[in-house]
Amino acid sequence: MHEAGLAQAALDAAAARARERGAARVYRMTLRVGDLSGVVPEALRFALEALSPGTKADGAAFDIRVVPVECHCPACDRPFRPADIVYACPDCGRLSADVRQGHELELVEVEVS
Repeated sequence: MHEAGLAQAALDAAAARARERGAARVYRMTLRVGDLSGVVPEALRFALEALSPGTKADGAAFDIRVVPVECHCPACDRPFRPADIVYACPDCGRLSADVRQGHELELVEVEVS
């Protein structure tokens, strides 16, 4: 389960941010997880909750936001969300390899005090 390693890295980064700001604890961590990232959000949450006791994030809220896949159609010059694993524009049917979002795995916010 690579989510445990990712969770530990996120907790370490949050603790570092807390130290930089002279904060005693982390109250909330917000992460963005893309559908194509290979990360299972429920497994990541489980790992964060399992690894956080005894850290600055003990008792913190973990907000995990799933980012859907979004492609860009070169023919229609517009974004679209593919309906399945074939990334075809719903308007013109043209296939697109231009994936604009969905690979994210980011710690985007850390609330400390």
